[in-house]
Amino acid sequence: MIAIVDYKAGNLASVKRALEYLGHECEITDRPEKIVAADRVILPGVGAAGATMENLRALNLVDVLRNDVARAGKPFLGICIGIQVLLDRSEEDRADCLGIIPGHVTRYPRSLDGCPLKVPQIGWNRVRQARRHPVFTGVPDNTHFYFVNSYYPIPDDPSATIASCDYGVTFAAAVAKGNVLATQFHLEKSGSAGLKMLDNFCRLNF
Repeated sequence: MIAIVDYKAGNLASVKRALEYLGHECEITDRPEKIVAADRVILPGVGAAGATMENLRALNLVDVLRNDVARAGKPFLGICIGIQVLLDRSEEDRADCLGIIPGHVTRYPRSLDGCPLKVPQIGWNRVRQARRHPVFTGVPDNTHFYFVNSYYPIPDDPSATIASCDYGVTFAAAVAKGNVLATQFHLEKSGSAGLKMLDNFCRLNF
């Protein structure tokens, strides 16, 4: 069973539909005991870092995700806001986050070469694979994925970045640390390539 963390925001149903389309048993849940018992855990969604962390605290899920999932070695995937709250802190709402991957989250620059930069970034963007990782099996380098975001993650350790992208700056589009994976782009909205990566995560042996 794959647990999709219900933190009372985001597009959880679309992730559930994608997993079911791929043939994976899953459940949207906010119950700590179900998340602990799950074989894999996905933290997807949209929204602000501060509100996401407030909801996770209110649901008593912070320590569950830190200790019973990430540090326990359970396969853990963050999507969109799910990548940002994995880091230590975010400039958005000055939020303290999960601290599973050392680093911070900052806002895109307001201009590029003197011209205003449209924020949030909404749409398809080319993703470069920084190093080979099994989650990219069957996904060509420089594939386009779908983004909706105003902030981007900066891991302290550059080797945690497994894919990068350009939007005003070069930023980490996907990160990995042991059993923990995360993407800034929406796998469930990125067509066949996104579904392939989602399926790869569900089948990976960590």
